[in-house]
Amino acid sequence: MGATPMDKVVVVTGASSGFGALTVRALALAGHTVYAGMRETGGRNAPAVAGLAEFGDANGADVHAVELDVQSQESADAAIATVIAEQGRLDVVVHNAGHMATGPAEAFTPEQYAALYDVNVLGTQRVNRAALPHLRGRRSGHVVWVGSSSTRGGTPPYLAPYFAAKAAMDALAVSYRAELLRFGIHTTIVVPGAFTSGTNHFAHSGSPADTGRAAAYEELYPGLMEQVGARLAELEPAWADAGAVADAVVAAVAARQPPFRVHVDPSSDGAEVVNAVADRVRAEFLRRAGLADLV
Repeated sequence: MGATPMDKVVVVTGASSGFGALTVRALALAGHTVYAGMRETGGRNAPAVAGLAEFGDANGADVHAVELDVQSQESADAAIATVIAEQGRLDVVVHNAGHMATGPAEAFTPEQYAALYDVNVLGTQRVNRAALPHLRGRRSGHVVWVGSSSTRGGTPPYLAPYFAAKAAMDALAVSYRAELLRFGIHTTIVVPGAFTSGTNHFAHSGSPADTGRAAAYEELYPGLMEQVGARLAELEPAWADAGAVADAVVAAVAARQPPFRVHVDPSSDGAEVVNAVADRVRAEFLRRAGLADLV
């Protein structure tokens, strides 16, 4: 017998801080059994593990930390195996792990682009390969992808590596959606805008390895990175709350017919408008191709 809508086993990647940590807590308070996937649970993320345990005790929440490095297939396999061994099933995977980098596009080495792509895109593939055989076997499940409005909204400069990776992740999620529907597995893409507070994205962002080229851009773009951050913050209304992203995940997980795409963008950068057109055009194409059941 499958899980009820309010009793699901969920694993969230990149859950030591930011959207991930918020999402784990919100899902647990909603009554789900939640595994917070994070690296180095016995090392640098030990405080996050301890904080999660304290939250669980204080709220009677069913939360667990699980060692999960999305850059390792072995780690992803072991994490998913642990969840299934302890709970007997897995219902929902939330792809949240990600990393940002800021600076002139040219100043990042190809290796830096590859590393960012590895976290933001290949990491989701590793976790999917670990989890999907179980979900397909049960003919049910839900994959939630935490994307970015940058894939189709207003995009400032100096964030190219991150934006490119998020665009690739969005494209992957769209393809997975059609390929998983016949297995009874739903897909939701949650699309946050540029939250400049409440997460560590900007604080922990990477920087270009080629400092010489980065410095060259200061001639005509002096202080642009600081300007971009300040102006994004100015566009963000005072009531913006990163917790709204976690709330959107909770609502999607609870829905009997989960939405395909949910936007959470207080700054209104236009992604919702463009995505609506792109998703409609894609759906129309599938119908014309005789694949209406994949819409």
